[in-house]
Amino acid sequence: MTDPSLIPPFENQRVLVTGGTGFLGQAVRAALAARGVTDVLAPSSSEVDLLDRAAADRAMADAAPDCVIHLAARVGGIGANMSAPASLYLDNLLLGTNTIEAARNAGVAKIVVVGTICSYPKHTPVPFQETSLWMGYPEETNAPYGIAKLAQLTHLQANRAQYGQRGVYLMPTNLYGPGDKFHPDVSHVIPALIRKCVLARESNAEEIEVWGTGAASREFLYVDDAAAGIVAAAEHYDGPEPVNLGANRELLVKELVEIVTELTGFEGRIRWDETKPDGQPRRCVDASRARELFGFSATTDFREGLEKTIRWYDANRELAESRRS
Repeated sequence: MTDPSLIPPFENQRVLVTGGTGFLGQAVRAALAARGVTDVLAPSSSEVDLLDRAAADRAMADAAPDCVIHLAARVGGIGANMSAPASLYLDNLLLGTNTIEAARNAGVAKIVVVGTICSYPKHTPVPFQETSLWMGYPEETNAPYGIAKLAQLTHLQANRAQYGQRGVYLMPTNLYGPGDKFHPDVSHVIPALIRKCVLARESNAEEIEVWGTGAASREFLYVDDAAAGIVAAAEHYDGPEPVNLGANRELLVKELVEIVTELTGFEGRIRWDETKPDGQPRRCVDASRARELFGFSATTDFREGLEKTIRWYDANRELAESRRS
């Protein structure tokens, strides 16, 4: 691996961001720019197929980055997790495995892998602490995706022990913000709710349907806050242990629906389809490790972040509703 004494200061490093054209990737590129990092590579999936091991090796060798931030993933909400669990498992496993190995083979000084909160066991004490990761099986609809991502933590730790590869693993909680995916096939709860409420308001619908009971809880992290945490970890953290990124705010889905309907101006009824799953019963992380290790704290007010997201959706309807996997 690269001699640490030969690694340039962070602002002078070449950084390769996989998934850099996506929702989180664009925010990470902006955060890198704000930090003064100007040599940033963000190849699209059409330019580099990370599912192909040889292609990943070639691209990494050609780019010769000092740091890799691995964001590329195939994601979706509960519906996508239920309809294509095998594809979500295999694609995410290969994306991470190939990227980690390509970085190791190319002698990249450091890789930051972004995992998922879906890797936690279904019944995890709240707030989720990183030490709880291996205490049980994930919630069933999330399990294939969550386990594929969690395997990358094991991969990084094994490579660190055997080869000295410097790799860190971060787990942001549920993200939201401008640039999110609003197509119903791939959207998560916040963009899905915003779209439903806006379309219902525009069509004067009397009600909208929401999956589950509303009793599950979630924690939401504004995408720019997540990006700031990822960049801070890329610069300052070099440990083997996983780290949560969160906002220290647990919210019932029912409460979320009330806020979104208010902010979008939808005044109709909410019909809860209790035949559909709630997903994980509770979700809120302990983000103290991130604060202690690299000074990360989320700063965006939740309602303010939602208002920005709704305004972006209104101004970018065609792009927002395109099916971006």
